[in-house]
Amino acid sequence: MDPVVVLVLCLSCLLLLSLWKQSHGGGKLPPGPTPLPILGNILQIDFKDISKSLQNAEWTVRERQREKGLPFAVGSPSNGRRCSRRTALILAGARSQLSKVYGNVFTVYMGMKPTVVMYGYEAVKEALVDLGEEFSGRNLSPINKKVNKGFGVIFSNGKRWKEIRRFSLMTLRNFGMGKRSIEDRVQEEARCLVEELRKTNGSPCDPTFILGAAPCNVICSVIFQNRFDYKDETFLNLMGKFNENFRILNSPWLQVCNIFPILMDYLPGTHKTVFENFDYVRNFVLEKTKEHQESLDINNPRDFIDCFLIKMKQEKHNQQSEFTIENLMATVTDVFAAGTETTSTTLRYGLLLLMKHPEVTAKVQEEIERVIGRHRSPCMQDRSRMPYTDATVHEIQRYINLVPNNVPHATTCNVKFRNYFIPKGTAVLTSLTSVLHDNQEFLKPDKFDPGHFLDASGNFKKSDYFMPFSTGKRVCMGEALARMELFLFLTAILQNFTLKPLVDPKDIDTTPLVSGLGRVPPLYQLSFIPA
Repeated sequence: MDPVVVLVLCLSCLLLLSLWKQSHGGGKLPPGPTPLPILGNILQIDFKDISKSLQNAEWTVRERQREKGLPFAVGSPSNGRRCSRRTALILAGARSQLSKVYGNVFTVYMGMKPTVVMYGYEAVKEALVDLGEEFSGRNLSPINKKVNKGFGVIFSNGKRWKEIRRFSLMTLRNFGMGKRSIEDRVQEEARCLVEELRKTNGSPCDPTFILGAAPCNVICSVIFQNRFDYKDETFLNLMGKFNENFRILNSPWLQVCNIFPILMDYLPGTHKTVFENFDYVRNFVLEKTKEHQESLDINNPRDFIDCFLIKMKQEKHNQQSEFTIENLMATVTDVFAAGTETTSTTLRYGLLLLMKHPEVTAKVQEEIERVIGRHRSPCMQDRSRMPYTDATVHEIQRYINLVPNNVPHATTCNVKFRNYFIPKGTAVLTSLTSVLHDNQEFLKPDKFDPGHFLDASGNFKKSDYFMPFSTGKRVCMGEALARMELFLFLTAILQNFTLKPLVDPKDIDTTPLVSGLGRVPPLYQLSFIPA
């Protein structure tokens, strides 16, 4: 062999070994499956369902063997080879969970970077609540870095995050989040939603757009002052961009791109569409911002954008101010997207589950008839007298498990967690699946059953394990609004319509299309039959 080739190979091996030691050395992080150099544990991860992969230690090897029709037995010949004793121990047992092998705190490597996983209620609470400040950082994926660049409220850190979040919460409360004025807006939108559904005349339809338009319009009324007509072309385009991005961002390809960001620079793919869609939304927000600047009255703020512009004027001489046009655009986009997609997806998934379980729907409609009747709109005061309906809304959120592993966190400093050392800046995944589907708190965690939130007397029962909005310092700041929307929209729909599926309820498939960062429900059609 040519000496030059040998030298290059040796240097390459030394480089890989150096990188490997740099990323995996120290032995202070929580334990986890042995990663490969460069690749980490990605061969053990199913990017169609990351949450499932984090639960199942031996999923990839065993399932791939079965899918290919190859024989597999731990400790016995497999495809002409025998498993090592270490592999046999790791793979032993039926669908052994990583948490059972390594404990409730373990480490997986997404490429060369370690990610610490918190599994189970106690570990998640200890990290996000008891050590809330230490785990309040946000881990930025390469895609988020390209799109948000660390601005805004969802993907910012440090002083910027604290100031923008504090301002956003205060402003949203001033515009009525959780108060009567925002309830009026949601009730108005619920009436518009019902009228739009009536226009379907009981014909089969895909509810994706209509159910997305309602929460989007509530957010628009808070951010831009005005709502949109459901037929508005700009509104249709915005909704289309949001739906497309949510689907693409949860695709396996985008998860791989986040681990190997170089792919985004040199290969074509749907990531290009994500960037184009974000540019469209950003340009829309910029146009609205310019309109607000031209008509701004500092003594009479009309909406969120006005309040931010006024804050910018107040701090124009502060060179360290976080209230800049970049943060305005990113924050508005964050609130716009988060307040639209998560609620609309939950509504869409909720209707699918209600069709799958007509006995639950019948009980909810009986309660609506008894408490509200048909001649007035539902209001939030009704919720305390409607325990079954309240429990059903909670169960929808618990069951669908919309964001299985939460939005990724990061440590803000070096942290001693239990007996482990987690360096500053380490990515942290807190498994909401392990909390929402805990089999000690919820007797049948994999079954859709509103009884999970009812006591023996049929009264609503709260649960500390109910955290679909996360918990701690990074808890979703739109939680109060989302809870209100889900209750009022679902109640208004079931007050006015019978849900008619196109297939037998027992044949309805509720399996998500993909389950990456979020769970995307399957597409379906139904008929809204006027009650």
